[in-house]
Amino acid sequence: MSNQWLDVHAVDGVSDEVPVVVVADGDEIALYRVDEQIYATANLCTHGSARLCDGFLEGHEIECPLHQGRFDVRTGAALCAPLTESIRSYPVRIEGGRVFVKVGDDS
Repeated sequence: MSNQWLDVHAVDGVSDEVPVVVVADGDEIALYRVDEQIYATANLCTHGSARLCDGFLEGHEIECPLHQGRFDVRTGAALCAPLTESIRSYPVRIEGGRVFVKVGDDS
């Protein structure tokens, strides 16, 4: 699919405590609100196939509920063992109270 911005959720529906899961372009994406910014990553941990939306958000880090590895929600970077592979992060923009995520091969 070519790059495109998809309207995935209302801004007001993304809390600063619990990630929200949306499906965009066939992929589960987790949305996080940290310091009034919204970030988007793949929802599946690269280590144990756990859903990150079931993990614990602390600051800019989401902790996998399965093995406690942590990712930076801003970049998708793996931050500690047992993780060795980062998760995909998605560009986000806000328009008219809605969250748009850029999907596609070059996002």
